[in-house]
Amino acid sequence: MTTKIGILTVSDRASRGQYDDLSGPAIEDTLKAYLTSDWQPVYRLVEDEQPLIEQALCELADNEQCCLIITTGGTGPAKRDVTPEATEAVCDKMMPGFGELMRQESLKYVPTAILSRQTAGLRNQSLIINLPGKPKAIRQCLDAVFPAVPYCIDLLEGPFMTCDESVIKVFRPKS
Repeated sequence: MTTKIGILTVSDRASRGQYDDLSGPAIEDTLKAYLTSDWQPVYRLVEDEQPLIEQALCELADNEQCCLIITTGGTGPAKRDVTPEATEAVCDKMMPGFGELMRQESLKYVPTAILSRQTAGLRNQSLIINLPGKPKAIRQCLDAVFPAVPYCIDLLEGPFMTCDESVIKVFRPKS
């Protein structure tokens, strides 16, 4: 069975066609490097509007049945940055450790990482992770948190994800 992974880009300008979405493809490229199991990306691109973000997250989780949904954009302090609020609104449980680790990792590169509000949460059997909008930061953050993602999906009774251990070492407890 092919695993579905949602990729949601939140950007006013990209959604209006003012520039190309570079962040969504950066997520896909990173996942292609990590994953050896069959998977399929399910893309969405929406404006920085909380109802639109919530709708896209619910659609990806509930209708498309993506076990993992990765968002990019809308995590800063600007007035229109509302991705964390949308994520919290649709999730049953929050997973604050993801955001804490991503900020800690990003601080190695930029002092403004403390301005990022990315988070993660669970909606039914879907793990939702908010990433920043910059492609370079996407890879840095995913490198930090992805080792825990396949086991989290296991705990949610989702598909078994396998990774290229030479690229990313995932953690699963030994039985």
